[in-house]
Amino acid sequence: MGKTKKIIMEEALAQQMAAQLRQPSGQAGVQTGEWMNRGNVHMNIATLEMVNAAANDTLLEIGMGNGFFVKDILQKDASIKYTGCDFSEVMVSEAEKLNAEWISKGQAKFICADVADLPFDDRSFNKIFTVNTIYFWDDATAILTELKRVLKKDGTLIISLRPKHLMQNYPFTKYGFTLFTKADVVQLLQANGFTIVQAIEKQEPDFDLNGEIIKMECLLIAAAYK
Repeated sequence: MGKTKKIIMEEALAQQMAAQLRQPSGQAGVQTGEWMNRGNVHMNIATLEMVNAAANDTLLEIGMGNGFFVKDILQKDASIKYTGCDFSEVMVSEAEKLNAEWISKGQAKFICADVADLPFDDRSFNKIFTVNTIYFWDDATAILTELKRVLKKDGTLIISLRPKHLMQNYPFTKYGFTLFTKADVVQLLQANGFTIVQAIEKQEPDFDLNGEIIKMECLLIAAAYK
């Protein structure tokens, strides 16, 4: 195989990966959801620790993927209500199958919707959280305005992401990703009326990606809105 052809194939693969990470679809989307669970396990656990779900919480997760970690939230207390929102129909379907028991108990529901236009009443949730979606927010100010609308008074928004210095090394992030430093996210939230409660950088164990060992870390930022 010629060098040029190899480069073209690698770029095509990177573009496909970027598209699936943004909006998983088809059987490849199912596999992407499973891959994200493995690659982001420590990030999700750290996020749920920061969410600290408690009795009577009404939670909204933006971009829950296949909902693998929902059980870790709902088993804490029967009064917790969880809503997962994703604009991938495949992920919503997978999450519903994986969490059928919690849906039947009335603790969980999943919807396919755009985060910029959420089908919820004002002040519906006391905690909103999202993992690895901020890169895809085409209009971050509009989305934060919508999140503020559905967040209860004194509610908390938690955004988890991979930092820019890590993400810029991945070939797929040049296709439709906006990358952020901790300072970028803090500034964005403050500019949109949020007060930063906590902003931490967390190291994770290395990850084996097809035989390549990758350094891993995440940013976890909690902000309040009155």
